[in-house]
Amino acid sequence: MKTSSATHEPLSGYEQRPEAEMQARAIAFHQQLETRRSVRDFSDRLVSREIIEACVRAAGTAPSGANHQPWFFACVGSAEKKREIREAAEAEERAFYAGKAGSEWLDALAPIGTDAEKPYMEIAPWLICIFAQRRGGAESGEDRKNYYIHESVGIATGLLIAACHEAGLATLVHTPNPMSFLNGLCGRPATEKPFLILVAGHPAESAMVPKHALKKKPLGEIADFL
Repeated sequence: MKTSSATHEPLSGYEQRPEAEMQARAIAFHQQLETRRSVRDFSDRLVSREIIEACVRAAGTAPSGANHQPWFFACVGSAEKKREIREAAEAEERAFYAGKAGSEWLDALAPIGTDAEKPYMEIAPWLICIFAQRRGGAESGEDRKNYYIHESVGIATGLLIAACHEAGLATLVHTPNPMSFLNGLCGRPATEKPFLILVAGHPAESAMVPKHALKKKPLGEIADFL
């Protein structure tokens, strides 16, 4: 790797900690995220724009191909706009559950109990519509090819979910297929592909989660140390 004072600067932001503290912090972070649940029953309790902004800023720190940061977060709080998104999403979902998905996929979803009705998309205070940008660049106004788009946007989305959970918000990943209606409703160009909708807000007091969703694979099934 070639470095120079013209193109690089000394690393900052990393604090040397005793190994025991490092392990404790890693365990605490896991324990915090272990309480995260996908929620489908939201309260209409307001969440300030400032909280959502802070979570999106955290997502924007994600690594990306060539540092092009190929993501855009359309944060929808308008009741009218949320209703439009719900109606368009439910139209796609009705086709999905009517057979478009195929029996194997629907069978996999059965333990979760989902269907084409998505009332939470209007009830929750925020819908964060995430777009993957095919073109852009590291600087504002650039029009260059972006690289590792889906990997980069996926990492940023993961950070956004973690940031929302840390802030005390419940979230739900929603992926109607296709999602091209989001471009028009959110005013985004055709060079951006809708990635997913993240529903964010406070859970309803009566919120429940599927027992099936609580099953998490143990470390031995998700990792190996070679």
